[in-house]
Amino acid sequence: MNPKPLADLPAAGLKIPIERYTLPNGMRVVLSADNAAPVVAVYLIYGVGARSEEKGRTGFAHLFEHMMFQGSENAPKGVLDKLVEGNGGIMNGSTHPDFTDYFEVLPSNKLPVALWLEADRMRGLKITKENLDNQREAVKQERRLRADNQPYVTAIVDNWPALAFRNWGSSHSLIGSFEDLEAATVDDVARFFKTYYAPNNAVLAIVGDIQPAEAKKWIETYFAGIPGQPQPKHPDLTEPEQTAARREVYKDKLARVPMLVAGYSGAPQRRSADYRALVMLDLLLTGGDSSRLYLNLVKGKQSVVQFEANLGWPFASPPDYKDPGLYALSLVHKPNFTGAQILAQVEAEIARIQKDGVPAAELQRARTFLRAQRMGQLQSSIQRATLLGQYELFDANPDWINTELAGFLEVTPEAIQAAARTYLIPARRNVLEIQPEGK
Repeated sequence: MNPKPLADLPAAGLKIPIERYTLPNGMRVVLSADNAAPVVAVYLIYGVGARSEEKGRTGFAHLFEHMMFQGSENAPKGVLDKLVEGNGGIMNGSTHPDFTDYFEVLPSNKLPVALWLEADRMRGLKITKENLDNQREAVKQERRLRADNQPYVTAIVDNWPALAFRNWGSSHSLIGSFEDLEAATVDDVARFFKTYYAPNNAVLAIVGDIQPAEAKKWIETYFAGIPGQPQPKHPDLTEPEQTAARREVYKDKLARVPMLVAGYSGAPQRRSADYRALVMLDLLLTGGDSSRLYLNLVKGKQSVVQFEANLGWPFASPPDYKDPGLYALSLVHKPNFTGAQILAQVEAEIARIQKDGVPAAELQRARTFLRAQRMGQLQSSIQRATLLGQYELFDANPDWINTELAGFLEVTPEAIQAAARTYLIPARRNVLEIQPEGK
């Protein structure tokens, strides 16, 4: 008996419960009850990232991620850490091109603790010269440790965006410059906070062992009194069409083996048919140990040591990808191969898809890989909350968590071949060769 093709199977029957509403001050809320374990994840995402920054004020989004842990009106510095960790929880925050997010995962009976802490810093963050000076130095030190003292990272954070984009909003460094951080004043930071850290520029997602009616009361108690602000104006990120390939070489004093970064500009609009086709194309090329690059470059030619790729790489992936963006790959390769040879090998795999299309069995493998990856992801309460928050922020539709997998599984071989022919072409190509400097 022949098994039923995966494309004809339902998308795992996803029925994650979702309740969505908006407070009078404009803050959007997404609730998803899952009482399998006594744990709750609280995820708060703000619609501000590095691409919202102004010239001369780069690094503000990342600086503010640090400032949010420096205490608030009723929770002085250290209280947030003490309350979350003291109640058996974890917390963190992160900065991205188009958003900044914060989360706590706690025993479910401590949900009010997380909500009170997040509301207090949204309402009354402690923006003082002392805190600003302290976190300015912390950001500098973080850059020294995580970027300037690590191979490849400086080139990827600073040089890659400047090579691949022409619009300043996308081309400047996500971390920002020391000069801009030094120039920041308390008034600058206070204005940034008032503009972007308002409830109407935020989404609160709560997933886990909750009683929705009870959770709503707490949300109303802690967040409803925070006043909204004029909706911030987000920058025009329109990117001019790229008509010729670009290439740059970066000499890295810390690298011991070379890396090739290759990306293709003009990637499609989020949620479009071409967006879905490129996601599936990436799975064929790089999804797991059965992907083309692993089989043919890592194992076959033994030229590549490791690789990463994504729609939105290096700062985004499909769930939080927002156009304009790139489809990009990074490949650490053996020194006896040149960057040009590695690029030729990658593009030979792309050319095979452009010319011959995608065999049905190979596409079925990619569908299976995607299905397993998504099912594993959705088992985590914080990852589920993250997806719900991002889908609400970017798409105003958290139900994508239930429906988007089916859309990916329905992508046809013809659509993938057409996307490869449209987007992964030399005229759209950007190449950064990161080469070891010195011995």
